[in-house]
Amino acid sequence: MLMAVARKPRVPGRRPTSREMISESRAGLGAAFVLITLAALTEVVDGANGRYIGVLTAAPLLAAALASWRQVLGVGVIATTVGALFCIPNASNPGRLLACFVSIAFVVLGTGVAAVVGAYRQRQAERFIELSKLASAAQGAVLRPLGPQLGQLSIAARYISASAAADIGGDLYEALDTPYGMRMIIGDVRGKGLDAVRLASIVLGSYRHVVYERADLRAIVADLDRAVARSVGDEDFVTAALVEERGGTLTIVNCGHPPPLLLRRGEVIELTPPASAPPLGFMPVVRPRVERLEPGDRLLFYTDGLAEARRDGEFFPTAERAWRLLGHGTVADGLASLESALVEWVRGQLDDDIALVLMEYAGAHGATDPVPRWEIGGASSPALT
Repeated sequence: MLMAVARKPRVPGRRPTSREMISESRAGLGAAFVLITLAALTEVVDGANGRYIGVLTAAPLLAAALASWRQVLGVGVIATTVGALFCIPNASNPGRLLACFVSIAFVVLGTGVAAVVGAYRQRQAERFIELSKLASAAQGAVLRPLGPQLGQLSIAARYISASAAADIGGDLYEALDTPYGMRMIIGDVRGKGLDAVRLASIVLGSYRHVVYERADLRAIVADLDRAVARSVGDEDFVTAALVEERGGTLTIVNCGHPPPLLLRRGEVIELTPPASAPPLGFMPVVRPRVERLEPGDRLLFYTDGLAEARRDGEFFPTAERAWRLLGHGTVADGLASLESALVEWVRGQLDDDIALVLMEYAGAHGATDPVPRWEIGGASSPALT
């Protein structure tokens, strides 16, 4: 845009609708017509001497900031007509008449320049809309909707883009009901743009295949690590957390990803891994963390865009506010509250995309599968006691 226009801050990742763009166009036309009206009234008060005709040059330039080139031309024609009308009383004064004609010439020239600017801006807006449609298509192909129910878990997900020009970047998630229980992955690709989207699609494609084939989450990590290593350079990687829930037992393996939060009876527990492991692409050797779930437990999984969201150098207090934001209503309600609080905290300016997944455990019904031996080292493992 040519000039700053006061407006309500736009939510990160939210593309402007056609109605909003029409509203902005009307705002630009309204401002232009207000300027023409003020210039005309000033001329009338001053005795119609043509001293303020040059001000009308700004009207089409103002409209060009928000309106289409055709609308800019319309504003220019009206401004030129108004200027010509105020030149008529000066027909008997050659000096004043020449000054009027020069002012009108500047109005016409300004209209031409504004029309060119408006045409360029309109092409940019159309390109933006087309890119937004492509981003929506990519989002549907890469990130499929989750939930609302998988086994004994209610589940909801949200993707918050830091850019209004695209809905998707390198953050990823998927949850599937498999023979080994509910399994989920959440991850974050290093970098941004199309390369990040491509790598995210590779990771999800591999995961959607091997998650049904491998009984061991560590084997899935090894498969995904090889898929990432084949597809990226030496400095590229993907942080990820893989989750399995079976019979009320939650198993998490973490590859350099922010630890999830367990919300239980008003408390917030950070589920840190037993030992740190590098991201996918760096041959991670993971150690599972196993938790027994209780009915009503909620689990928040997120990417580092949430952990790094800050305002004036102060990070968003996720753990401190998690229970108040996420412990009410449905899991979808909880994520909506978290997103609203986050956007308010950063004043609508996010530095990185954020993927959020919130689950609630309803409790096991009937017979349940035994806890997988590989996850805890056998039935005699101290993890059971």
